[in-house]
Amino acid sequence: MASQFQRCFSGPALRSYAAEFISTFLFVFAAVGSTISARMLTPDVTSEASSLVATALAQGFALFATVYIAADVSGGHVNPAVTFAMTVCGHIGVPSAIFYCISQMVGATLACLLLRVGSAGQVIPFLFSHRLYYTTG
Repeated sequence: MASQFQRCFSGPALRSYAAEFISTFLFVFAAVGSTISARMLTPDVTSEASSLVATALAQGFALFATVYIAADVSGGHVNPAVTFAMTVCGHIGVPSAIFYCISQMVGATLACLLLRVGSAGQVIPFLFSHRLYYTTG
């Protein structure tokens, strides 16, 4: 058991946690950022097919790029659900999975906080129950 925790703090393990942090940060920043920008450009996104396609393409390319970046270093999980599945299947150990999930959640949280700060003071429209409401970033 002590050797598993020792491996969790080795150089390659720390590099893989950093890769998961960076890849998750970039994916969430691109995915949520594309959604925010689509909402800012066209308030009624549901009726505008081009903004839905642009948002979907941005999220698809962001996922492709982030998995490609982290695949060699950490496996390119980018998502705690994938990490959980890899743990259940026995591909990674439980202590490593815990650190993977922590780094992924911290990366996603920091990406959202950066987007929140970056859009502060701007009106971001959002739909709730088919009515248009406005919130300040």
